[in-house]
Amino acid sequence: MKKVVILASLILGWTQVASAQTGDAAAGKDMTTMCAACHGADGNSAAATFPKLAGLGEKYLLKQLKDIRDGARPIPTMVGQVDDKSDQELADIAAFYASQPRSGGQADPELIALGAKVYRSGVAERNVAACTACHSPNGNGNAPAGFPALAGQHADYIAAQLKAYRLGYEDDSGRTNDGETKIMRTTAFGLSDKEIEAVSSYISGLK
Repeated sequence: MKKVVILASLILGWTQVASAQTGDAAAGKDMTTMCAACHGADGNSAAATFPKLAGLGEKYLLKQLKDIRDGARPIPTMVGQVDDKSDQELADIAAFYASQPRSGGQADPELIALGAKVYRSGVAERNVAACTACHSPNGNGNAPAGFPALAGQHADYIAAQLKAYRLGYEDDSGRTNDGETKIMRTTAFGLSDKEIEAVSSYISGLK
């Protein structure tokens, strides 16, 4: 029962910070011409340096865009890109990318066993929760709750974000925009570099 209560509080913590604003995907498409250079015309970036935005989930995308605009998630390559965008314009962009199908990825066969263990079971001895609790067994996330779909995302990008969250647990120079519950910071803090590499590769290969 205690685990259920904790999980519910984590979900509520995310939904409180995620906006319920509805976007117009058609209007959003018209505003993504500049975005295509890094993220691809349909949100499927070719380079692992830039995340695939396609299919991430509208609520999650809107929160990230607002955090970038408002300084809660500093990203050097995004400086000035959304500074002049209104909440509605960001909602429209989020709706467009959320409506696009995500391209697939491929897991490293040598990392699948460890990656699957971390993703599906967590690391009990370090109190690391299973990723499936929020991101679903198949990596499709939970869009209404604001948990992003991760399946097919670039492994290198996922690993970089986990390391940023791990740093952010102790230092504001890392990624800290996961809410007051620190769900991602706490999870990443308990993972070794090898576990991060493995789970990131495993997630990339999910369909």
